[in-house]
Amino acid sequence: MARTTKPDSRERVRDAERSRELILDAAGHLFAERGYEETSLSDVGKRAGMSRATPGYFFGSKAELHRAVLERCFADVRRAVREGKARALASGQTPDVILAGAVADYADFVAARPNFVRLIEREALSDRTVLEGMPLRLAVWQEALAAFRQELGLDISDTSEAAHLLLSLVALTWFPIVHGGTFLKAVGLDPQAPDFGEQRRRHITTLLLGALRERAGNTSTWS
Repeated sequence: MARTTKPDSRERVRDAERSRELILDAAGHLFAERGYEETSLSDVGKRAGMSRATPGYFFGSKAELHRAVLERCFADVRRAVREGKARALASGQTPDVILAGAVADYADFVAARPNFVRLIEREALSDRTVLEGMPLRLAVWQEALAAFRQELGLDISDTSEAAHLLLSLVALTWFPIVHGGTFLKAVGLDPQAPDFGEQRRRHITTLLLGALRERAGNTSTWS
């Protein structure tokens, strides 16, 4: 008679990690698409291809699952910031080339994660205070600001100047994702067009370079 082999502890851990990631993927999609109130743990379980009770088993409550989804989003941002910073500082390129690369990197990042943008927008428009209680959120954006200044060699005593530049980068890349079917459509832009992403990146780079060159007084560094 054949003996039944029980999965070892490593296999169980891997299975649990895969299940957790599938649940987070499903929850992120539903929270972004429907909103927090209109999403149930049962909905998440069904979308993840699991029993309806499984999300509750892993995360306890919808609130904790929602928080875990947001935490994972900000962890992804932090990882992208650190990778971009390392790549930029190792490149030896001029600031204008580095800026073009930073714009492309971030535009590609948010384009590949539209749910991240929609989740944050939903939180901003709600009366919930989840984001306010997330230290990682503050740490990520502070790290992004410091990386932005270092990558571009910005010696700015007034940190609000660099913050405004970063704000412009974020706003200009987020807006088409949120308003692809509203404002963009009204002005004749199609975010699904093959050349839209490249045109958008060039436009944002040109705008930010203009702001930096104006601030620097058209010095040779930015020529």
